[in-house]
Amino acid sequence: MGKEKYSIGFIFIMLCLCPLMAKAQEDKAVRQEYLRELILLQEKPSSHDSFVSLHDLTWEDWIERTGELPPNYGVIPSIPFLPDPLIIGEGKENEKVTTMAQWESQREYFKEQVKHILSGTFPDPPTNLKAEILSERTDNGVRIQMIELRFGENHKAKLTLEVFTPPGEGPFPVFMTQWNHRGWAQIAVRRGYMGLIYAGADAKDDTREYLELYPDYDWSTLMARAWGAHRAVDYLYTLDEVDKSKIAIAGHSRNGKQSLFAAAFDERITATITSSGGTGGEFPYRYTDERHSNESIDYLVSRRTHWLHPRIRFFSGREHKMPIDQNSLMALIAPNALMLSSSIREGGGGDPWAIEQIYTSLTKVYDFLDAPEKLGIRLRDGEHAVSERDLEAFMDWLDIQFGRKNFPWDNHLSYNYSFKKWKKESGESIDLSKFPIQPAQNIPVNGSHLEKTQEKIKQDLTWLLGDEPAGLPASDIETLSHKEDYVSSFMPRPRVKNGKKLNITPYNAMGDYLYGSLYFPTDETGERITAANGKMPVLIFLHKYTNTGYDSELNALIDELLAKGIAVLTYDMIGYGARIEEGTLFYQRYPHWSKMGKMVIDARAAVDALESLDFIDNDKIFVGGYALGGTVGLITAALEPKIAGLALSSAFTPLRNASGDVEGLKAFSHLYGLIPRLGFFDGEENRIPVDFPEMLANIAPRPLMVISPELDRHADHDNVITTMEGLKQLYQKMGVGDALEWQSPHSFNHFTEAQQKEMIKWLVQEVAK
Repeated sequence: MGKEKYSIGFIFIMLCLCPLMAKAQEDKAVRQEYLRELILLQEKPSSHDSFVSLHDLTWEDWIERTGELPPNYGVIPSIPFLPDPLIIGEGKENEKVTTMAQWESQREYFKEQVKHILSGTFPDPPTNLKAEILSERTDNGVRIQMIELRFGENHKAKLTLEVFTPPGEGPFPVFMTQWNHRGWAQIAVRRGYMGLIYAGADAKDDTREYLELYPDYDWSTLMARAWGAHRAVDYLYTLDEVDKSKIAIAGHSRNGKQSLFAAAFDERITATITSSGGTGGEFPYRYTDERHSNESIDYLVSRRTHWLHPRIRFFSGREHKMPIDQNSLMALIAPNALMLSSSIREGGGGDPWAIEQIYTSLTKVYDFLDAPEKLGIRLRDGEHAVSERDLEAFMDWLDIQFGRKNFPWDNHLSYNYSFKKWKKESGESIDLSKFPIQPAQNIPVNGSHLEKTQEKIKQDLTWLLGDEPAGLPASDIETLSHKEDYVSSFMPRPRVKNGKKLNITPYNAMGDYLYGSLYFPTDETGERITAANGKMPVLIFLHKYTNTGYDSELNALIDELLAKGIAVLTYDMIGYGARIEEGTLFYQRYPHWSKMGKMVIDARAAVDALESLDFIDNDKIFVGGYALGGTVGLITAALEPKIAGLALSSAFTPLRNASGDVEGLKAFSHLYGLIPRLGFFDGEENRIPVDFPEMLANIAPRPLMVISPELDRHADHDNVITTMEGLKQLYQKMGVGDALEWQSPHSFNHFTEAQQKEMIKWLVQEVAK
């Protein structure tokens, strides 16, 4: 009887466990498939660092050794926007932080997630630190000491410091930085700070040995260097001449990244400056994908393989699945002082829009902690390197934070838009009841009423773009010039091998005094290559969301087009490249218009300008673009019939039925501030008067190429499929089925070399017709 009861109980337990075990196996299989996909799609650069961790040479080695799998992306929350540091369980519980107890709990959660995804784990502080002065001298009244710290088991771990103590009794504020920034410390000393540089940099790195000395931790190189900075603080705390309430750390580029780690995990560091840290520095990971022209997760971990924890690669292409972001790391620094600094036009690492998203997010945290004055931002112009004027400004800010001076300070933002602010300043509102509910996919397929429907689409689209102020058409382009805007002189503009570039410049600009660059094919004598009619086709290519506007990333595309006899016109859109400043006060100047509306009339002005050039074939003016450029091109072509055809990549997702996985209409009304009026339909998306499916329909019957990557996290791919199937029916009913080309590669949101070649191939075919 006892055995029988035991058997029945065992069977009952197994019956309960079996579904759980099956579900666990299913979950594991899904995650294994995600892993295979990541390995297939990851970058494979020809050169990269020689290891990933203490135990692993490559990411695949780490996967094999640890058995790690990516999360099941289908079951974890999507957070398409920057996570709110004051929301607990975002995407699930969504509980607002209102008490200090909740904030402390949130801080612990952030620390746990940062260690898991970004930094790796690291040891507790050693208890046996000892210091030896290796050398000491005085130069111009400054005491210069070379010091070696020893700690850990048998004092095997070391950290070399060089300490600069100014004349006087102290106590002195301290400016800490890395070994290769000795010049930074020099300026700090002149300002009355004790300077300290530590051997946690490429030029001299004592911290590399920590990985071997503490093998039970899976920390990254940058976290090991940050932990070294903590040991420097340990030493400072033994000195009576140090003002322990005024210890600052600053770093540039990769040293900016490690400075954030250092300050996030050591509250004794009371002020932090991160300068041009890029990805892992001032940028949110969510805005490092290719459409933003910053170093993506995949780009960074493929080349700087050990800077961050290998686990971060699981979120490459699916950044919206990260439970935290870089603002979560920075929130750990609050309420200590923090300044974000970079260049507004630095290529690949200075996106001011992305940095300002972090800054704006952090203002909530600093406000909550009653320390709004402790958060700063300073965006310079120029390239990656800083100069003495920047360092003096850093010291000004530190003097303000430490109460040493009362300098004026302006946390100037280039992108100061918010939907709430726009509504207040414009005074606009709408009656939603006057906007009828629309089908999610409202593509007109009734050919007999198409012309009338297309006109209605134009009217609705024109309203959505805002009230364009009255203006004058530009004069015809009479001459092209070698001159260009001075800002372009330090920007990475495209350079071609098989053609020439001439510029549309004042005093003969296009549109409202716009500069543009026209690249055209030439023969070996430098003469233009044209078709038999003496003219050449042209592609207006519109850039992505990039602070450098049209830049050298377009080199290969332009070269290939010139080789096929197709000219290329490109220019900076408002808010980007040389026109960043122009966009800052746009909505104060034109409260009832929109930036997208301005981008569209600029693109139409480019068409007009090309038509005035006698060597351009006016019947073969095409428009192309990726990401933002594709979206602008789509809207422009929906309104401008003179555009012969359109090629776009990763340019849209339907808005009326957008899922919570994507930004939806808020991308345009709230995030980028491109079409404010769309924000009125937040929560009532089915009342949007015109959506991308109808805009695409307005391009018919003209040639259209759409590339929509299957794994584009900014688009609901199933909805895109439905749109393209409806569009295909429309083109077929109009008898031009072959004028529509749609490709959906199995990739993330990238504008790959293969995609570019397909776009060129399509364009060549259309030009030949």
